[in-house]
Amino acid sequence: MKRKKMKHKLIIFIGLVFSVAFQAKAQDEEAKQRQTEAKTLAFEAQNAMANNEFAKAEAKYREAISKDPDNAELKFNLGTVYHNKEKNLESVSRLNQSAKVSESKSTKHKAFHNQGNVFMKEEKYGEAVEAYKNALRNDPTDEETRYNLAIAKNKAEQMQQDQDKSKDQEEQNKKNKDEEGENKEDQQKNQDKKDNQEGDQGKDQEQGSEENKQEKKEGEGDQEKPQPDKQQQKDSGEEGKEQSQQPVKGQMSPQQMKNLLEAMENQEKEIQDKINARRAKGQPKSTDKDW
Repeated sequence: MKRKKMKHKLIIFIGLVFSVAFQAKAQDEEAKQRQTEAKTLAFEAQNAMANNEFAKAEAKYREAISKDPDNAELKFNLGTVYHNKEKNLESVSRLNQSAKVSESKSTKHKAFHNQGNVFMKEEKYGEAVEAYKNALRNDPTDEETRYNLAIAKNKAEQMQQDQDKSKDQEEQNKKNKDEEGENKEDQQKNQDKKDNQEGDQGKDQEQGSEENKQEKKEGEGDQEKPQPDKQQQKDSGEEGKEQSQQPVKGQMSPQQMKNLLEAMENQEKEIQDKINARRAKGQPKSTDKDW
């Protein structure tokens, strides 16, 4: 019973082995068939390119790549087709795919070299430098690649200098623009200040003019007042003269002294007359003598 079971398992195992081997063989044959078809399509694509039938060549290469996706040569050829037609973006993509899947240093070298050429056309000199370096890593003996690398480096340095110069110029222009704006702002402030000063000066002049007009008007009013006549001036003069002859407080004026002397003389005369009258009563008359 056990032997029967072991025999049955052995048969199953052997069947599986043959099945896997058959499937592997079938797949291998299918792969070979696909590779054969891809080569045929690639040949047709090359003929189309020779006849300048770009669209047909592109289609044949695409179909060939779909048959044999790991074929680096097909991708390289399609990348070269794009390069010749100046489809640079598509060219770089296909050349990059070729370099990745290829196990051949020669194919890698050619893919990177052509990538560098595409980048040079695009004026992407930094990327071109890296592509040529990768090409030389796979074939250090290629003098053409080395020469292209030197050109790419020189172009990259010149571009960097131009970019730095342009950046400096932009910064200088921005600085000049900012300074110009500040100068305009200062000029506007100075102009506003000047306008304010002129406005204040104008107000002062206007006010002074109004005051002058008012003073002139008042002066004209005084001139229009009636002037005193000569009699009034004479009276005023005599009044002023009398006022000037009035004695200072504590002193007698000449007129007061004259009046006082006359009063004293009159009083003395009256006294003398009384004395003489008393004498006349007891004595003979005599001639009056002068005093």
